[in-house]
Amino acid sequence: MPPVPVEASNHYLFNEPNDELHGVNGINTNIVLDKNKKLLKYIEDVTINADEMQEGVLAKILSSSAHVEYLQRHGLDGHTDKETYKKVMPVVTYEDLKPDIDRIANGDKSPILCSKPISEFLTSSGTSGGERKLMPTIEEELERKTLFYSLQMPVMDQFVPGLDKGKGMYFLFIKSEAKTPGGLLARPVLTSYYKSSHFKDRKHDHDPYTNYTSPNETIFCLDSYQSMYSQLLCGLCQNEEVLRVGAVFASGFIRAIKFLEKHWVSLCNDIRTGTIYDKITNPSVREAVMKILKPNPKLAAFIEVECKKESWKGIIKRLWPNTKYIDVIVTGTMSQYIPILDNYSNGLPLVCTMYGSSECYFGINLNPLCDPAEVSYTLIPTMAYFEFLPLIKINGQTDSISHLQDHIVDLVDVELGQEYELVVTTYAGLYRYRVGDILRVAGFKNKAPQFTFVCRKNVVLSIDADKTDEVELQNAVKNGANHLAQFGATLTEYTSCANTSTIPGHYVLYWEINMENNQTTIPGSVFEECCLALEESLNSVYRQGRVSESIGPLEIKIVENGTFDKLMDFALSLGASINQYKTPRCVKYAPIVELLNSKVVSCYTSPQCPKWVPGQKRWCTLE
Repeated sequence: MPPVPVEASNHYLFNEPNDELHGVNGINTNIVLDKNKKLLKYIEDVTINADEMQEGVLAKILSSSAHVEYLQRHGLDGHTDKETYKKVMPVVTYEDLKPDIDRIANGDKSPILCSKPISEFLTSSGTSGGERKLMPTIEEELERKTLFYSLQMPVMDQFVPGLDKGKGMYFLFIKSEAKTPGGLLARPVLTSYYKSSHFKDRKHDHDPYTNYTSPNETIFCLDSYQSMYSQLLCGLCQNEEVLRVGAVFASGFIRAIKFLEKHWVSLCNDIRTGTIYDKITNPSVREAVMKILKPNPKLAAFIEVECKKESWKGIIKRLWPNTKYIDVIVTGTMSQYIPILDNYSNGLPLVCTMYGSSECYFGINLNPLCDPAEVSYTLIPTMAYFEFLPLIKINGQTDSISHLQDHIVDLVDVELGQEYELVVTTYAGLYRYRVGDILRVAGFKNKAPQFTFVCRKNVVLSIDADKTDEVELQNAVKNGANHLAQFGATLTEYTSCANTSTIPGHYVLYWEINMENNQTTIPGSVFEECCLALEESLNSVYRQGRVSESIGPLEIKIVENGTFDKLMDFALSLGASINQYKTPRCVKYAPIVELLNSKVVSCYTSPQCPKWVPGQKRWCTLE
């Protein structure tokens, strides 16, 4: 089978059949079926020819940018073959590129990183206390993203057919844009996409999967309260048409349900009377909602009955009875939200459709109804040029071998079960850039590997020689929180910090808990047991540090209910995107730590050292 040309994206997006057969809501059924077949064939073709696709992508990137300053600086001299590229080009981090990115941001229009003009910068979420990163992008990347999005629903339709017959209730948001000193926009990747013509001018009759209950005006409203309220109102008004619900992250979807818990009375009143709550003042939002909102006392009464019930178990399926699944990211640290989503939905499938970042879009889930713990993403070989930095293990902990570039491997050469750090070369001027994501090879689609997301490499706790990554911390927190179950309490949110103001330094965990019975009091000794269980679950380097007293006893601080909502509000006030926001699992930024400490109601520390067996040797090996 011949390789699919890298330039073939538009063929799969816009080629339409001549004959027409109109179905539900005027949708051209033939167009939908024909497009789905072509997109599925595209996935098949590019994964069969993954190696050729990758070489073609790299050659195209290098030939189009042969004379840019960055490539010339490193001595590439117009070569487009991967052997020369790997030999002369270093693997880099954001800090390595920052001087060049700053030049572009400050107005230098010369071809520094890319031959094509940088159209804007895509900002990282910036919720872990670090500086917000600026990722360069070019205009044509929007077409590539549109193709990527279009691949997801034909895959989904194989497992849940008929999704083109209804709507999706997705809670989508934008944030205000900033401008660099040189006048380029700087905004989150989803804000960039939503405000592009690819999203704004989408045609539901050609792509019914982009038919959402939320009008564009409600998505584009910068006031998060008005946006959330109006999107929920429109979703409730069209509750029978909703076939799928979702948000970007599980935490964002749960925030919407909690918002409904607080505001259902006003929402019911609006539906009953056909009027809009007076706190919704945005004229374009009001106008767009009024095209959907009509007086419906029967629907209002139905919603009121459901929301008045003591238990909100199954509320999603009760209010939106035709919902087939919830489309949210529940991998990585988002997995902690699975129990509450299961409770709200009565066990609807939790679907993770895609994997991407501000740097690039990477892969899609070809088995979307799998268990959340088994989610893997097939990397699409035409999105960028992918390389993988193997990890080493040191005393059971992983780190990437950045000093051993000879060990870096191509997309088709990764090994099943091995963990790697993702490295990308993009069309927009990132060359051998370390994304910071740790991935594990879970399988293959033809010649293209499928990866499980493990964690973000740079989210760690460390006091001494210890290094605790995001996944290890979450597993430890889960083991510690198990001690709360006997009292009808659950851990609803958490974060952590490394407190080095004490000697020795120690880990601090901030916990927000929910009590089923507010009359129950949890003894302090139980929280001390939680502390010890946490420590027992951490790696041997940490436990050795505790025994040798280079690390102090772990501390749990219980915070007031609502503290993590205030933490999110604070992050949004600093410019974080509501779409990209994730509760940071490790905080370093002093104002965030101060906010958390101001909400503490009680503190507990581990009563004794965790177990550690002396004589364990450190070891280092490539696996």
